[in-house]
Amino acid sequence: MVARVAGVFDEKLTEAIANSKILVVGAGGIGCEILKNLVLTGFPQIEIIDLDTIDVSNLNRQFLFHKEHVGKSKAQVAKDSALSFNPHVNIVAHHDSVISNDYSVSYFKEFSIVMNALDNRVARNHVNRMCLAANVPLIETGTAGYAGQVELIKKGMTQCYECQPKAAQKTFPGCTIRNTPSEPIHCIVWAKHLFNQLYGEEDPDQDVSPDTADPEAAGDAGASALSTEGNASGNVERKSTRAWAAETNYDPEKLFTKLFGDDIRYLLLMENLWKKRRPPTPLTWDNLPGKDETPTPHSGLPDQRVWSVHECAKVFSESCNALSADLRSRPDGDHLVWDKDDKSAMDFVTACANIRAHIFGIPLKSRFEVKSMAGNIIPAIATANAIVAGLAVLRAQAILKGNIDSCTSVYLRPKVNHRGQLFVPERTLTAPNPKCYVCAPKPEVGLACDLKQLTLKDLTSAFKEGLNMLAPDATVEGRGLVVLSSEPGETEHNDLKTLAELGLSDGCALLVDDFLQSYEVRVRLQQADGEGSWRLITDPDAPAPAPASASASASASASANGANGAADPKPGPSRPRLDSDSDMEIVEEDDAGEPVAKPKRRRTVAPDEIVELC
Repeated sequence: MVARVAGVFDEKLTEAIANSKILVVGAGGIGCEILKNLVLTGFPQIEIIDLDTIDVSNLNRQFLFHKEHVGKSKAQVAKDSALSFNPHVNIVAHHDSVISNDYSVSYFKEFSIVMNALDNRVARNHVNRMCLAANVPLIETGTAGYAGQVELIKKGMTQCYECQPKAAQKTFPGCTIRNTPSEPIHCIVWAKHLFNQLYGEEDPDQDVSPDTADPEAAGDAGASALSTEGNASGNVERKSTRAWAAETNYDPEKLFTKLFGDDIRYLLLMENLWKKRRPPTPLTWDNLPGKDETPTPHSGLPDQRVWSVHECAKVFSESCNALSADLRSRPDGDHLVWDKDDKSAMDFVTACANIRAHIFGIPLKSRFEVKSMAGNIIPAIATANAIVAGLAVLRAQAILKGNIDSCTSVYLRPKVNHRGQLFVPERTLTAPNPKCYVCAPKPEVGLACDLKQLTLKDLTSAFKEGLNMLAPDATVEGRGLVVLSSEPGETEHNDLKTLAELGLSDGCALLVDDFLQSYEVRVRLQQADGEGSWRLITDPDAPAPAPASASASASASASANGANGAADPKPGPSRPRLDSDSDMEIVEEDDAGEPVAKPKRRRTVAPDEIVELC
């Protein structure tokens, strides 16, 4: 294509593109745009990996997908559609998870450049570590609403994805919200979507369940929709959730049966989703957990007590009746607006979120906690995806030309700044964090805990949640003693033993590695009397931690908070980690309107949760 047209690119770039091989990870909003740009530019060898299937709600912005593709593999359909633009390109599609053992360091070494278009932090961490191990340039992309960024990650030259701390995640893939929630916030966002579907301003992107009129998974689930006739515009016309609810007169039992029974059984038909996840458990209205139990005594405020599932169903029924009555009292065509200070609206969201959380094995939250977590939702913007993808491919061209020093991070602003800039580049490449426990020459981190209380099972959680490992193995430095093994059956019998009972003492060093990520880190154990959990200490020069109380742990010092050498706390058992769809970075500017070159802190653009629909 463009690269084959004489005079468009110089000879050096033309040759570099012809000899390149690109890996695109993710075939969602940004991934489709990147793939289109690559094939039209003339990149000859491309591989794309994505585990997802195409959802109806994807069709308004993931332009490589159409009605007839719903339920099919995103990677495969993206390949087929892209080939229609340029049949001379060799594209290999993988309907798989990039975390799979099939994609080892040697696999990543085959590529000239890796381009990330992912929708969750776990996969981003993994690709970051694999590219560091393979010494392959990684172009990281992300969007949130009208904002976006493109960042180069190159071993030894730039900071890696994990060099700087991430704020508590407030962006989530839409498919996670609808199909595979794993955190309480996922269920809260789903419940707010349900409120709008039933009583508020309807939005097709906020469909809450795998409607049996459309196939939203691979296999035979919902395949009948593929034969559904489209209207004059080619769209599938569906009965809305509100229309169906109105026909039932908003009957709480019928709503409950559909949302928490029938729809969950439909999700179970999507067998690929549950190969490595705990499958959800459908509920029935007449047989709910906690029905015959006495409410647990609670000394705090009523809103701070966690309701049982049976209590949630009762509140669900009462709030449905109240909200339905409110809606019926309004003029035709009017709707309710969700307000966290409206009792019925807040009760509805709390009850629905907790019932769904129970179904997916997620901890339930009190009404007080749900109210504090609920916030606004910012959808994906197709134009932002297209702009970021274009910037990413321009960065790929610069890398192939050898102009890597020019590949500074670029930020797409929601509106122009006072200098008229919509795109704000960094002045220079951002150097690696010397205390990063991922990309430092000799990664090292401290783990403060009470060795007499922390069990081996807790230690495994610390490695997975704090260090983002997938399959950690640990041996005692200098002794070769295997303390933890990722091989099934080797060390599970010690799960409930404390570290002290296993012979580990204050100052003991563990060599912890993850073969799936080709990652190794030295972990120093530090005794902290009275520490109820664990804390990461990423600064090797930091003083030994003082005993932690409940209040102290909430305000831990910057040197002992697991923030990878910076000031934001890393998630631990008391700090839940929430997956994100787009990790955004706020860029401060100096008086000249240029980004300030200083250590940066990743955080989300908006103060409330953001849902990026994947």
